[in-house]
Amino acid sequence: MRHYRKRFRSWMNQLRLKRERKYYRNRFQTLGLELNSDYKIRSVIKAKFPNVIPKKKGNLNILGIYYNYNWEKESLTPSLEKFGTVRHYDWSDDYSYTKKSWIQNILPEMNRDLIRKVTRWHEEKPFDVIFSYFSGANVTLEALQHLRTLGVPMANMSLNDKEAFVGKIINGQALGTRDICKHFDLSWTSTEDAIEKYCVEGGLPIYMPEGANPDLHKPYIHEERDIDVSFVGQRYGNRPGIMIKLEQAGIYVEAFGHGWPNGSLSTQEMVRMYSRSKINLGFSEVGDSSRTHCLKGRDFEIPMSGGLYLTQYHKELENCYDIGREIVTYSSFDELVSKIQFLLSSPEEAGLIRREGRKRAIRDHTWEMRFQRLFKLLCLI
Repeated sequence: MRHYRKRFRSWMNQLRLKRERKYYRNRFQTLGLELNSDYKIRSVIKAKFPNVIPKKKGNLNILGIYYNYNWEKESLTPSLEKFGTVRHYDWSDDYSYTKKSWIQNILPEMNRDLIRKVTRWHEEKPFDVIFSYFSGANVTLEALQHLRTLGVPMANMSLNDKEAFVGKIINGQALGTRDICKHFDLSWTSTEDAIEKYCVEGGLPIYMPEGANPDLHKPYIHEERDIDVSFVGQRYGNRPGIMIKLEQAGIYVEAFGHGWPNGSLSTQEMVRMYSRSKINLGFSEVGDSSRTHCLKGRDFEIPMSGGLYLTQYHKELENCYDIGREIVTYSSFDELVSKIQFLLSSPEEAGLIRREGRKRAIRDHTWEMRFQRLFKLLCLI
């Protein structure tokens, strides 16, 4: 019965996302909207902030607002610090979003605390820019309106607009980014087909994938590759079933993360695991869906760490890598088994892919590069 409920939920979610895509595509066309070039985006920002004078890289005063779930502080903060001083508001220490009373009681109090602290910080030393990683589930419209009164450019990042652009709706408020995107000067989405959604809802979007931090995500060259195949990530959706089928095919995967018997790894242990593994397995599916795929942080962290990355194929990966030369992909279970067997039996080929993947990640996919583009679009550097 559980299997059928899971399939039904997956089907319902697919139907919802299909309707959502159709609605936004039709509205985008009906409204006569167009996708914005970087030149057009800079022109819009200059008109909104005519008195902003670009600063030398390293001299910005940045407000970063993001919850440190498990990677944000170690990846985002050092990369932001390349551009200047960072004051980080992180509510993870004092406010738990996992409690049932989050929306009704804790969220409003957290946002009041945010307003108090940011107001004081801005009075002490005015910010040049506000960068946030918000959804409708962790910021109120009142807080956004207050942040706007500071008079500095505001940019928000969202990394799951494939499935959660709208998300659940509570008291008329979408828990995704639908209802908050119009309050930002720039909305950064890692989902290419969400650009039209942002435009329809009054946002000014840019498409940029996630990235990785080369000071953190680096090869551990003295680690022995003593694990054939590993996977680092949560246990949900189709992942457990794939692991069972792989074991039945004679391929055992060491899995780490919430829900797996091995448990979770620290960030350093995780990066070391990428070097210890002959193959690092990836899944691109979103939630319980086998038809909806998106870019993941692992798409950049593993190659940058010098790991051989084998993940599910989807079109957006082609924007980031030369598939087959820098990373390897699969589109079916049989292809997955075949490629694991080939890569394990071809260490020279595997080594070449590792090296090329790391070179590409270092060249094109650091968080610093993402922020470089963001701050240039905001006319700050």
